[in-house]
Amino acid sequence: MPPLGARERAGLPNSAFAYIDSQGRRMLPIHDEAHVRNALARFSRVSFEDDAGRDRARMRLLKAARKLGIMPLGFVGVQLRPEQKLPRGTVTFALTDIEASTELLQRLGDGYGPVLSQLRRLLRTAVQRAGGREVDARGDELFAAFARAASALDAAVEIQRGVRDHAWTDGVELRVRIGIHTGRPTLTETGYIGLAVHTVARVCTSAHGGQIVISSAGRDALGSSLPEGIALKSLGTWRLNGLRESMELLQVRADDLPDAFPPPRPVAVAGPL
Repeated sequence: MPPLGARERAGLPNSAFAYIDSQGRRMLPIHDEAHVRNALARFSRVSFEDDAGRDRARMRLLKAARKLGIMPLGFVGVQLRPEQKLPRGTVTFALTDIEASTELLQRLGDGYGPVLSQLRRLLRTAVQRAGGREVDARGDELFAAFARAASALDAAVEIQRGVRDHAWTDGVELRVRIGIHTGRPTLTETGYIGLAVHTVARVCTSAHGGQIVISSAGRDALGSSLPEGIALKSLGTWRLNGLRESMELLQVRADDLPDAFPPPRPVAVAGPL
């Protein structure tokens, strides 16, 4: 397929692209048969800002394929049923969100969207590099699944380093908290269900901005696979809100990341045991 020149690309209407992100960048041209076939092949490698954007791009691409009489074998089955690509059995979850996101939204107003888009690209890149799968992205959260606990840890450390080093617009000082937990959830047609999903949410909420907190189950899944320069610090045993059993929480420590944080946030009730 001949490359699409800058002049030709600029002359195409927005409708000739399957995906346009919040910055106005136009991706996946679908104006002719060759580019539709190329977009079908490349779709899974695009970092979409959110699920809604991915769904819109998918439907535009499928519509263009039907119009040209292209039968996207494999694409429909994989892309419309993304849960088939998610790990099963023992899974390690990582959940991220922005600390004080409401205050940040009030401060930035319309500028919040571009900041969130930058963050999501950073998060998705780290998850993909570590071999994880994005499960969901809502508001300022991103939920990812990993077949290996060590991969979740790698992604979390890369995320915190990336957030620290990124030049955020408007002088924003963004702080992201991350929770990691390992369990055996049930994978359904609509995603994961089970106690492990609720637990990683509580673990994440117990963390502070800039901090990575991992449950004892996540620690056990890591075994002796901690990378060089990474250590775990026990934060004590806590009973997290809504969970019957108490658990030990641990902070992930790295020489180049912040290390001093207050005790786990109020979602951890009844105090250390």
